[in-house]
Amino acid sequence: MGLTPSNLPINPAAGPLPDDVALPFRAEASGVMGRLVRMGASADEILTRHNYPEPVTKILGAALALAAMLGAALKTDAKIILQTKTDGPLNLLVVSCESPGKLRGYANFNAVSLAGLETEGGVSEAKLLGDGHLALTIDPGGDQDRHQGIVELKGQTLEEAALAYFRQSIQLPTFIRLAVAKHFVSGGPQGRGWHWRAGGLMVQHLSSEGGAGLPDRDILKGDGTGREDDDDWERTRILASTVEDHELVDPLLAPERLLFRLFHEEGIRAYNATPLTAQCNCSHERLAGILSQFKPDEIAGMVEADGMIRAKCEFCSTGYVFAKEELVVKVGRGSSTHYQE
Repeated sequence: MGLTPSNLPINPAAGPLPDDVALPFRAEASGVMGRLVRMGASADEILTRHNYPEPVTKILGAALALAAMLGAALKTDAKIILQTKTDGPLNLLVVSCESPGKLRGYANFNAVSLAGLETEGGVSEAKLLGDGHLALTIDPGGDQDRHQGIVELKGQTLEEAALAYFRQSIQLPTFIRLAVAKHFVSGGPQGRGWHWRAGGLMVQHLSSEGGAGLPDRDILKGDGTGREDDDDWERTRILASTVEDHELVDPLLAPERLLFRLFHEEGIRAYNATPLTAQCNCSHERLAGILSQFKPDEIAGMVEADGMIRAKCEFCSTGYVFAKEELVVKVGRGSSTHYQE
């Protein structure tokens, strides 16, 4: 739909404003493509399940918004996995987005190292992540091969690392802005109180060949955000850079209205939005299959005082209880003992 002031859903009295969506759009004048992500309940559900310290929660929320933006372009049943592995206090971050818009994620951090940063006077995103790498894996599903791009993380934010990925792995001029914040809700389905919200904006300059090709490496700017010889791209990137963090997470600012506010001079056009949901694919059977791959002595070591084995899904924090007999299924074959997955 074309965005004009007359058809923007900006009246709160008319009903709930759009939320938990990834909205693709195109700037008609420049041909620049982009996606806007707005996450409310979906982000809050994932982030509150883990109850991480706030600095860790904010980075996980930003990763969810980034994965949602990238995942919006996937075909049905495809999946994108974003993972960081570093030497920083937040040493592991894993987020996946499975089409259409099913998100989950978790983080692993060193509480002692995190407390040390707080004592030293500041916990920046770059310090939390430290040095390591960011990997983006696309799984098309079925029998198709996975594709993975890896970039170095060295004192960078998640935004900066993502830009490096597009510059180095795909050679595609890109602008990215991510935002995460708490918002007070007076009522409604989420209940009264503070709830997490996340948002993101990404614009990309496809080639002048209509999007089929990619720009040459030698015409990329040094910062990876544009092309020196392309005024259209530079103009649109500058417009995108005026977005404020609070605009990306404001529940009273409809996504379409924000796009019109930023790019109305470009003749902005939005396309069908992808709904975003917090959804994990864990199950009792799936986790039992994973645990049954351990050796008998390892499974025996998991048994608690009441004779049961307990495990938790890292992504959604759901707990599962197993009897030992569920995990060790012996199939006699001669003198050997095999374990059925």
